[in-house]
Amino acid sequence: MNTASEQGAQRVFEAPGRVNLIGEFTDFNEGFVLPAAIERSVQATVTSRHDRRLHIRSEGFEDTADFDLDDPEPQAAGHWSDYPRGVAVELQRAGYRLNGANLSIRSTVPIGAGLSSSAAVEVATAAALCAISEISLGHRELALLCQRAENNFVGMRCGIMDQFISCHGEAGYAIMLDCRSLEYRQFPVPPGIQLVICNSMVRHALAGGEYNQRREDCEAGVRALALSGRPVRALRDATLADLDRAASTMPERVYRRCRHVIAENLRVQRAGEAMLDGDLETLGGLMAESHQSLRDDFEVSCPELDLLVGLAVSTPGIRGARMTGGGFGGCTINLVEEEAVASFICAVSAKYSKDTGVVPEIYVTGAAAGVHEDLQ
Repeated sequence: MNTASEQGAQRVFEAPGRVNLIGEFTDFNEGFVLPAAIERSVQATVTSRHDRRLHIRSEGFEDTADFDLDDPEPQAAGHWSDYPRGVAVELQRAGYRLNGANLSIRSTVPIGAGLSSSAAVEVATAAALCAISEISLGHRELALLCQRAENNFVGMRCGIMDQFISCHGEAGYAIMLDCRSLEYRQFPVPPGIQLVICNSMVRHALAGGEYNQRREDCEAGVRALALSGRPVRALRDATLADLDRAASTMPERVYRRCRHVIAENLRVQRAGEAMLDGDLETLGGLMAESHQSLRDDFEVSCPELDLLVGLAVSTPGIRGARMTGGGFGGCTINLVEEEAVASFICAVSAKYSKDTGVVPEIYVTGAAAGVHEDLQ
Protein backbone atom coordinates (compact mmCIF):
# COMPACT_ATOMS: atom_id res chain seq x y z
CA MET A 1 0.00 0.00 0.00
CA ASN A 2 1.30 3.46 -0.86
CA THR A 3 1.36 5.08 2.57
CA ALA A 4 2.40 8.40 1.03
CA SER A 5 -1.09 8.60 -0.43
CA GLU A 6 -2.80 8.33 2.95
CA GLN A 7 -4.30 11.20 4.89
CA GLY A 8 -6.57 11.57 7.89
CA ALA A 9 -7.45 9.08 10.57
CA GLN A 10 -8.21 5.40 10.13
CA ARG A 11 -11.88 4.48 10.61
CA VAL A 12 -13.51 1.07 10.92
CA PHE A 13 -17.05 0.12 9.86
CA GLU A 14 -18.69 -3.21 10.62
CA ALA A 15 -21.62 -4.87 8.83
CA PRO A 16 -23.11 -8.26 9.80
CA GLY A 17 -23.95 -11.31 7.77
CA ARG A 18 -27.44 -12.71 8.09
CA VAL A 19 -29.45 -15.86 8.53
CA ASN A 20 -32.98 -16.15 7.18
CA LEU A 21 -35.40 -17.87 9.55
CA ILE A 22 -37.95 -18.35 6.77
CA GLY A 23 -38.85 -16.75 3.44
CA GLU A 24 -36.47 -18.00 0.77
CA PHE A 25 -36.55 -16.64 -2.81
CA THR A 26 -39.49 -14.41 -1.96
CA ASP A 27 -37.53 -11.16 -1.84
CA PHE A 28 -37.02 -10.75 -5.59
CA ASN A 29 -40.70 -11.66 -6.02
CA GLU A 30 -41.64 -8.60 -3.91
CA GLY A 31 -42.79 -10.82 -1.05
CA PHE A 32 -41.99 -11.29 2.63
CA VAL A 33 -38.87 -12.49 4.45
CA LEU A 34 -37.93 -13.03 8.10
CA PRO A 35 -34.13 -12.65 8.52
CA ALA A 36 -31.88 -11.75 11.44
CA ALA A 37 -28.40 -10.25 11.40
CA ILE A 38 -25.80 -12.55 12.98
CA GLU A 39 -22.77 -12.12 15.21
CA ARG A 40 -20.37 -12.65 12.31
CA SER A 41 -19.44 -9.61 10.31
CA VAL A 42 -17.24 -7.80 7.82
CA GLN A 43 -14.99 -4.99 9.01
CA ALA A 44 -13.92 -2.35 6.49
CA THR A 45 -10.97 -0.24 7.63
CA VAL A 46 -10.58 2.91 5.57
CA THR A 47 -8.21 5.84 5.21
CA SER A 48 -8.49 8.58 2.64
CA ARG A 49 -5.88 9.26 -0.07
CA HIS A 50 -4.67 12.43 -1.78
CA ASP A 51 -5.30 10.96 -5.25
CA ARG A 52 -8.38 9.54 -7.02
CA ARG A 53 -7.60 5.86 -6.58
CA LEU A 54 -9.29 3.08 -4.63
CA HIS A 55 -6.83 0.54 -3.24
CA ILE A 56 -8.43 -2.61 -1.79
CA ARG A 57 -6.99 -5.52 0.11
CA SER A 58 -8.63 -8.36 2.00
CA GLU A 59 -7.32 -10.66 4.69
CA GLY A 60 -9.06 -13.52 2.90
CA PHE A 61 -7.14 -13.18 -0.37
CA GLU A 62 -3.46 -12.80 -1.19
CA ASP A 63 -3.81 -10.33 -4.04
CA THR A 64 -4.79 -6.66 -3.87
CA ALA A 65 -6.76 -4.47 -6.26
CA ASP A 66 -6.25 -0.87 -7.34
CA PHE A 67 -8.68 1.23 -9.38
CA ASP A 68 -8.98 4.69 -10.85
CA LEU A 69 -12.16 6.32 -9.57
CA ASP A 70 -12.24 8.42 -12.76
CA ASP A 71 -12.37 5.36 -15.04
CA PRO A 72 -15.20 6.25 -17.47
CA GLU A 73 -16.16 2.64 -18.22
CA PRO A 74 -15.53 0.44 -15.14
CA GLN A 75 -16.00 -3.26 -15.79
CA ALA A 76 -16.36 -6.22 -13.43
CA ALA A 77 -13.47 -8.68 -13.59
CA GLY A 78 -14.98 -11.77 -11.96
CA HIS A 79 -12.71 -11.04 -9.00
CA TRP A 80 -13.44 -10.78 -5.27
CA SER A 81 -12.85 -7.02 -5.50
CA ASP A 82 -15.93 -6.63 -7.75
CA TYR A 83 -18.12 -6.41 -4.62
CA PRO A 84 -16.45 -3.40 -2.97
CA ARG A 85 -15.59 -1.81 -6.31
CA GLY A 86 -19.20 -2.16 -7.47
CA VAL A 87 -20.28 -0.12 -4.46
CA ALA A 88 -17.87 2.67 -5.40
CA VAL A 89 -19.12 2.57 -8.99
CA GLU A 90 -22.79 2.79 -7.93
CA LEU A 91 -22.08 5.65 -5.51
CA GLN A 92 -20.53 7.65 -8.31
CA ARG A 93 -23.28 6.72 -10.77
CA ALA A 94 -25.71 8.10 -8.19
CA GLY A 95 -23.94 11.44 -8.41
CA TYR A 96 -21.69 11.26 -5.35
CA ARG A 97 -18.02 12.19 -5.67
CA LEU A 98 -15.78 9.85 -3.73
CA ASN A 99 -12.43 10.62 -2.21
CA GLY A 100 -9.62 8.23 -2.99
CA ALA A 101 -9.30 5.56 -0.32
CA ASN A 102 -7.27 2.68 1.03
CA LEU A 103 -9.73 -0.03 2.04
CA SER A 104 -8.85 -3.12 4.07
CA ILE A 105 -11.47 -5.85 4.50
CA ARG A 106 -11.61 -8.46 7.23
CA SER A 107 -14.45 -10.98 7.53
CA THR A 108 -15.67 -13.58 9.99
CA VAL A 109 -18.62 -14.47 7.71
CA PRO A 110 -17.73 -17.71 5.90
CA ILE A 111 -17.64 -17.31 2.12
CA GLY A 112 -20.02 -19.45 0.08
CA ALA A 113 -22.03 -20.55 3.10
CA GLY A 114 -25.25 -18.67 2.29
CA LEU A 115 -24.82 -16.18 5.15
CA SER A 116 -24.50 -13.12 2.90
CA SER A 117 -20.81 -12.40 3.11
CA SER A 118 -21.10 -10.44 -0.14
CA ALA A 119 -23.84 -8.14 1.21
CA ALA A 120 -21.83 -7.57 4.38
CA VAL A 121 -18.80 -6.57 2.28
CA GLU A 122 -20.95 -4.20 0.24
CA VAL A 123 -22.61 -2.55 3.23
CA ALA A 124 -19.38 -2.16 5.22
CA THR A 125 -17.66 -0.72 2.13
CA ALA A 126 -20.50 1.69 1.42
CA ALA A 127 -20.54 2.96 5.00
CA ALA A 128 -16.74 3.43 4.93
CA LEU A 129 -16.60 5.23 1.58
CA CYS A 130 -19.53 7.48 2.49
CA ALA A 131 -17.89 8.43 5.78
CA ILE A 132 -14.53 9.51 4.34
CA SER A 133 -16.25 11.30 1.44
CA GLU A 134 -18.70 13.11 3.75
CA ILE A 135 -21.73 11.54 2.08
CA SER A 136 -24.84 11.13 4.20
CA LEU A 137 -27.10 8.18 3.31
CA GLY A 138 -29.84 6.63 5.40
CA HIS A 139 -29.88 2.88 5.95
CA ARG A 140 -32.64 2.30 3.41
CA GLU A 141 -30.77 4.22 0.70
CA LEU A 142 -27.53 2.44 1.62
CA ALA A 143 -29.19 -0.98 1.26
CA LEU A 144 -30.73 -0.14 -2.11
CA LEU A 145 -27.43 1.19 -3.44
CA CYS A 146 -25.59 -1.97 -2.35
CA GLN A 147 -28.26 -4.13 -4.01
CA ARG A 148 -27.75 -2.20 -7.26
CA ALA A 149 -24.01 -2.81 -7.00
CA GLU A 150 -24.56 -6.56 -6.83
CA ASN A 151 -27.25 -6.53 -9.53
CA ASN A 152 -25.60 -4.18 -12.00
CA PHE A 153 -21.87 -4.58 -11.47
CA VAL A 154 -21.38 -8.11 -10.11
CA GLY A 155 -24.24 -9.54 -12.17
CA MET A 156 -26.07 -11.34 -9.36
CA ARG A 157 -29.78 -10.56 -9.58
CA CYS A 158 -30.37 -10.74 -5.83
CA GLY A 159 -33.31 -9.23 -4.01
CA ILE A 160 -33.06 -6.62 -1.26
CA MET A 161 -33.14 -8.86 1.83
CA ASP A 162 -29.42 -9.37 2.46
CA GLN A 163 -28.38 -5.74 2.19
CA PHE A 164 -31.46 -4.57 4.08
CA ILE A 165 -30.91 -6.75 7.15
CA SER A 166 -27.19 -5.94 7.16
CA CYS A 167 -28.22 -2.28 7.48
CA HIS A 168 -31.30 -2.60 9.70
CA GLY A 169 -30.44 -5.50 12.01
CA GLU A 170 -31.36 -5.08 15.68
CA ALA A 171 -29.82 -7.02 18.57
CA GLY A 172 -32.26 -9.65 19.84
CA TYR A 173 -34.70 -9.30 16.94
CA ALA A 174 -35.51 -10.77 13.56
CA ILE A 175 -37.38 -8.52 11.14
CA MET A 176 -40.24 -9.27 8.81
CA LEU A 177 -39.57 -7.25 5.68
CA ASP A 178 -42.10 -6.43 2.98
CA CYS A 179 -39.77 -6.46 -0.02
CA ARG A 180 -42.13 -4.31 -2.08
CA SER A 181 -42.77 -1.41 0.29
CA LEU A 182 -39.60 -1.95 2.39
CA GLU A 183 -41.72 -1.58 5.51
CA TYR A 184 -40.67 -3.91 8.30
CA ARG A 185 -41.58 -5.10 11.78
CA GLN A 186 -39.33 -6.42 14.52
CA PHE A 187 -39.97 -9.82 16.08
CA PRO A 188 -38.04 -10.87 19.20
CA VAL A 189 -36.16 -14.13 19.00
CA PRO A 190 -38.12 -16.43 21.36
CA PRO A 191 -36.69 -16.50 24.90
CA GLY A 192 -34.63 -19.56 25.71
CA ILE A 193 -33.86 -20.19 22.04
CA GLN A 194 -30.47 -19.96 20.33
CA LEU A 195 -29.88 -19.63 16.61
CA VAL A 196 -27.57 -22.48 15.64
CA ILE A 197 -26.20 -22.45 12.10
CA CYS A 198 -24.77 -25.67 10.65
CA ASN A 199 -22.42 -25.24 7.69
CA SER A 200 -22.49 -28.24 5.35
CA MET A 201 -19.06 -27.13 4.05
CA VAL A 202 -20.45 -27.48 0.52
CA ARG A 203 -19.61 -24.22 -1.22
CA HIS A 204 -22.04 -22.56 -3.59
CA ALA A 205 -21.46 -19.96 -6.30
CA LEU A 206 -24.84 -18.44 -7.12
CA ALA A 207 -23.64 -15.97 -9.76
CA GLY A 208 -22.83 -19.04 -11.89
CA GLY A 209 -26.39 -19.21 -13.18
CA GLU A 210 -28.66 -21.37 -11.00
CA TYR A 211 -29.95 -18.44 -8.93
CA ASN A 212 -30.57 -16.28 -11.99
CA GLN A 213 -32.33 -19.22 -13.69
CA ARG A 214 -34.71 -19.55 -10.75
CA ARG A 215 -35.48 -15.86 -11.05
CA GLU A 216 -36.19 -16.24 -14.76
CA ASP A 217 -38.57 -19.12 -13.99
CA CYS A 218 -40.47 -16.90 -11.55
CA GLU A 219 -40.68 -14.12 -14.13
CA ALA A 220 -42.02 -16.62 -16.69
CA GLY A 221 -44.69 -17.58 -14.18
CA VAL A 222 -45.70 -13.94 -13.73
CA ARG A 223 -46.07 -13.53 -17.50
CA ALA A 224 -48.23 -16.65 -17.71
CA LEU A 225 -50.42 -15.48 -14.84
CA ALA A 226 -50.84 -12.08 -16.50
CA LEU A 227 -51.86 -13.69 -19.82
CA SER A 228 -54.47 -15.74 -17.97
CA GLY A 229 -56.15 -12.50 -16.95
CA ARG A 230 -54.80 -12.16 -13.40
CA PRO A 231 -53.32 -8.67 -12.86
CA VAL A 232 -49.98 -9.53 -11.25
CA ARG A 233 -46.79 -7.47 -11.10
CA ALA A 234 -44.91 -10.13 -9.14
CA LEU A 235 -45.67 -13.52 -7.60
CA ARG A 236 -46.46 -11.66 -4.41
CA ASP A 237 -49.77 -10.67 -6.08
CA ALA A 238 -50.87 -14.23 -6.91
CA THR A 239 -52.70 -16.85 -4.86
CA LEU A 240 -52.32 -20.62 -5.09
CA ALA A 241 -55.78 -20.72 -6.68
CA ASP A 242 -54.62 -18.24 -9.34
CA LEU A 243 -51.61 -20.43 -10.02
CA ASP A 244 -53.70 -23.58 -10.38
CA ARG A 245 -55.99 -21.86 -12.88
CA ALA A 246 -52.98 -20.85 -14.98
CA ALA A 247 -51.08 -24.15 -14.60
CA SER A 248 -51.80 -25.34 -18.15
CA THR A 249 -50.15 -22.19 -19.60
CA MET A 250 -46.70 -22.78 -18.09
CA PRO A 251 -44.10 -25.53 -17.94
CA GLU A 252 -44.39 -27.86 -14.95
CA ARG A 253 -41.01 -26.64 -13.66
CA VAL A 254 -42.18 -23.03 -13.68
CA TYR A 255 -45.40 -24.04 -11.93
CA ARG A 256 -43.44 -25.64 -9.09
CA ARG A 257 -41.13 -22.63 -8.73
CA CYS A 258 -44.16 -20.35 -8.43
CA ARG A 259 -45.91 -22.70 -6.01
CA HIS A 260 -42.94 -22.50 -3.67
CA VAL A 261 -42.83 -18.69 -3.70
CA ILE A 262 -46.57 -18.15 -3.23
CA ALA A 263 -46.78 -20.69 -0.40
CA GLU A 264 -43.58 -19.38 1.20
CA ASN A 265 -45.04 -15.88 1.44
CA LEU A 266 -47.94 -17.32 3.41
CA ARG A 267 -45.55 -19.26 5.63
CA VAL A 268 -43.55 -16.12 6.48
CA GLN A 269 -46.63 -14.26 7.63
CA ARG A 270 -47.79 -17.21 9.72
CA ALA A 271 -44.29 -17.54 11.18
CA GLY A 272 -44.38 -13.93 12.35
CA GLU A 273 -47.66 -14.55 14.13
CA ALA A 274 -46.22 -17.70 15.73
CA MET A 275 -43.20 -15.77 17.00
CA LEU A 276 -45.42 -13.14 18.58
CA ASP A 277 -47.50 -15.87 20.23
CA GLY A 278 -44.45 -17.80 21.38
CA ASP A 279 -45.82 -20.76 19.41
CA LEU A 280 -42.63 -22.68 18.66
CA GLU A 281 -44.52 -25.79 17.52
CA THR A 282 -46.18 -23.88 14.69
CA LEU A 283 -42.96 -22.05 13.83
CA GLY A 284 -41.04 -25.32 13.62
CA GLY A 285 -43.72 -26.86 11.43
CA LEU A 286 -43.56 -23.92 9.03
CA MET A 287 -39.78 -24.24 8.83
CA ALA A 288 -40.16 -27.92 7.97
CA GLU A 289 -42.67 -27.10 5.23
CA SER A 290 -40.31 -24.45 3.87
CA HIS A 291 -37.41 -26.90 3.63
CA GLN A 292 -39.54 -29.50 1.87
CA SER A 293 -40.73 -26.90 -0.63
CA LEU A 294 -37.20 -25.66 -1.28
CA ARG A 295 -36.06 -29.25 -1.81
CA ASP A 296 -38.91 -30.46 -4.02
CA ASP A 297 -40.45 -27.41 -5.75
CA PHE A 298 -37.61 -24.91 -5.98
CA GLU A 299 -34.93 -27.64 -6.15
CA VAL A 300 -32.17 -25.74 -4.40
CA SER A 301 -31.31 -28.14 -1.60
CA CYS A 302 -28.66 -30.86 -1.78
CA PRO A 303 -28.06 -34.20 0.00
CA GLU A 304 -25.83 -32.60 2.62
CA LEU A 305 -28.42 -29.97 3.59
CA ASP A 306 -31.15 -32.61 3.71
CA LEU A 307 -28.92 -34.74 5.94
CA LEU A 308 -28.26 -31.84 8.33
CA VAL A 309 -31.98 -31.09 8.63
CA GLY A 310 -32.77 -34.77 9.19
CA LEU A 311 -30.13 -35.05 11.89
CA ALA A 312 -31.35 -31.87 13.58
CA VAL A 313 -35.00 -32.85 13.82
CA SER A 314 -34.06 -36.15 15.48
CA THR A 315 -31.97 -34.39 18.15
CA PRO A 316 -33.43 -33.38 21.56
CA GLY A 317 -33.97 -29.65 22.08
CA ILE A 318 -34.64 -28.78 18.42
CA ARG A 319 -37.62 -26.51 17.77
CA GLY A 320 -37.18 -25.84 14.04
CA ALA A 321 -34.74 -26.61 11.22
CA ARG A 322 -34.41 -25.90 7.52
CA MET A 323 -31.89 -24.90 4.89
CA THR A 324 -31.22 -21.17 4.71
CA GLY A 325 -29.83 -18.96 1.97
CA GLY A 326 -29.50 -19.64 -1.74
CA GLY A 327 -28.98 -23.38 -1.46
CA PHE A 328 -26.83 -25.81 -3.49
CA GLY A 329 -24.75 -26.08 -0.32
CA GLY A 330 -24.24 -23.64 2.49
CA CYS A 331 -26.06 -23.80 5.82
CA THR A 332 -29.08 -24.83 7.80
CA ILE A 333 -30.70 -22.69 10.49
CA ASN A 334 -31.80 -24.41 13.68
CA LEU A 335 -33.82 -23.09 16.61
CA VAL A 336 -32.40 -24.90 19.62
CA GLU A 337 -33.28 -24.69 23.31
CA GLU A 338 -30.39 -23.05 25.16
CA GLU A 339 -29.74 -25.92 27.54
CA ALA A 340 -29.56 -28.37 24.60
CA VAL A 341 -27.14 -26.43 22.39
CA ALA A 342 -23.95 -28.22 23.48
CA SER A 343 -25.43 -31.70 23.08
CA PHE A 344 -27.04 -30.68 19.77
CA ILE A 345 -23.68 -29.58 18.38
CA CYS A 346 -21.95 -32.79 19.49
CA ALA A 347 -24.65 -35.07 18.09
CA VAL A 348 -25.09 -33.35 14.73
CA SER A 349 -21.36 -32.89 14.16
CA ALA A 350 -20.55 -36.53 14.97
CA LYS A 351 -23.31 -38.01 12.81
CA TYR A 352 -22.70 -35.67 9.87
CA SER A 353 -18.96 -36.40 9.97
CA LYS A 354 -19.62 -40.14 10.07
CA ASP A 355 -21.99 -40.03 7.10
CA THR A 356 -20.06 -37.60 4.89
CA GLY A 357 -16.44 -37.69 6.04
CA VAL A 358 -16.65 -33.91 6.48
CA VAL A 359 -16.63 -32.03 9.77
CA PRO A 360 -19.32 -29.30 9.69
CA GLU A 361 -18.71 -25.86 11.09
CA ILE A 362 -21.39 -24.89 13.60
CA TYR A 363 -22.00 -21.32 14.73
CA VAL A 364 -24.12 -20.29 17.70
CA THR A 365 -25.37 -16.73 17.40
CA GLY A 366 -27.83 -14.25 18.70
CA ALA A 367 -29.58 -11.72 16.50
CA ALA A 368 -27.13 -8.82 16.02
CA ALA A 369 -27.12 -5.11 15.26
CA GLY A 370 -26.78 -3.73 11.74
CA VAL A 371 -24.00 -1.68 10.19
CA HIS A 372 -22.16 0.72 12.50
CA GLU A 373 -18.85 2.41 13.04
CA ASP A 374 -16.53 0.58 15.41
CA LEU A 375 -15.24 3.29 17.73
CA GLN A 376 -13.11 1.07 19.96
